[in-house]
Amino acid sequence: MSQRRAHRAAILHTVADPREVGIEACYQYFEDGLLVVEDGKVVQLGDAEELLPALGGDVEVVTHGDALITPGFIDTHIHYPQVGIIGSYGEQLLEWLETYTFPGEAQFEDIDHARAQANLFIKELLRNGTTTALVFGSVHKQSVDAFFEQALELNLRMIAGKVLMDRNAPDYLRDTPESGYADSRELIERWHGKGRLHYAVTPRFAPTSTPEQLAAAGKLFNEYPDLYMHTHLSENKAEIEWVKELFPERDGYLDVYDHHGLIGARSVFAHGVHLCDSECARLGESGSAVAFCPTSNLFLGSGLLDLEKLEGHGVRVGLGTDVGAGTSFSQLQSLNEAYKVLQLQGQKLDPFKALYLATLGSARALYLDDKIGNLQPGKDADFVVLDYCATPLLEHRTGRADSLREKLFALMILGDDRAVKETFAAGESLHRR
Repeated sequence: MSQRRAHRAAILHTVADPREVGIEACYQYFEDGLLVVEDGKVVQLGDAEELLPALGGDVEVVTHGDALITPGFIDTHIHYPQVGIIGSYGEQLLEWLETYTFPGEAQFEDIDHARAQANLFIKELLRNGTTTALVFGSVHKQSVDAFFEQALELNLRMIAGKVLMDRNAPDYLRDTPESGYADSRELIERWHGKGRLHYAVTPRFAPTSTPEQLAAAGKLFNEYPDLYMHTHLSENKAEIEWVKELFPERDGYLDVYDHHGLIGARSVFAHGVHLCDSECARLGESGSAVAFCPTSNLFLGSGLLDLEKLEGHGVRVGLGTDVGAGTSFSQLQSLNEAYKVLQLQGQKLDPFKALYLATLGSARALYLDDKIGNLQPGKDADFVVLDYCATPLLEHRTGRADSLREKLFALMILGDDRAVKETFAAGESLHRR
């Protein structure tokens, strides 16, 4: 039995979607709160004055001054082999793949390179307060081994998969329907359900897989319980036209995946910027999710995601950084850009809704809200300590705030990795600034 430990600070988490219950009912806030952790789980949460008297003298209490504890951030779409190309100049999606992505991913054939990049990637996630991510590997199965080895050692809740890609890519990055299926199955047997790890069947996107490979991916997705499916959808207008040319027999981009058995619970589609109403309705009724990746969509000039339309059709929406087309590992920065994306469409992103998207909303998109996403007792003790005084400007701005909403909004607009004081996964400190 591990030692019980308590963390004292202002504590904030969401308990429901504000769209469903309203802003005031969607969150719990403890101005002087106590989070009690044991065996990697939250065992108590509440006001410090109420919980401290019954805590027991042997329980260590750690006080975090000028700080806010929130659940760990959840990233519903990110590419770990693309860390080395983040911030590369001047292309839109299809040119980006040819110019930067494919050459960068070729290096992951080398397991030592993959391990070094996995180490850097995980450190960056933790430095930015992200405790769970849905992660693209490369086409090489050793890229997934390298990532999961390190995630398991740190007892992180992570989801990842080997890319499936058998056409419209360089020869050195192609697999086949047969080899992709066999390699993925081997990785599933080795990693899925081990510790807090989950596997995602991962076709890059429809244009780089033949119908035969998509059929094999659909077969695999339905062969094992609780697998994920992770791919891209309707990110870029030229991409959508390409899909129509490659699959003229199908009724649109989403129907390509639907026809091959790749939609449903735990199917996560990155982007979804240019979806029609019927596609949104099909995503909603099937229980599929969309990963909203604002920094990437702006950087590549892809377009503006219509959050109101997606949620109006009952689509689960999570937040993603999409590094390396995305420009920051920080979900605070993702929310900064999401606010602007929605402003341009006449929509508002309330700070409490923003926190929901980065935590419980993303957990729901991943069907993990019974385990992560907020700090209710019984959940995994994955949380982050945010520093109101991380920079002189942030300290000045939050010091002038006259409400919790205003302080939270300042964190979201002005905050980045510097605002993350400490990151905990399963109750253990894995990053301290």
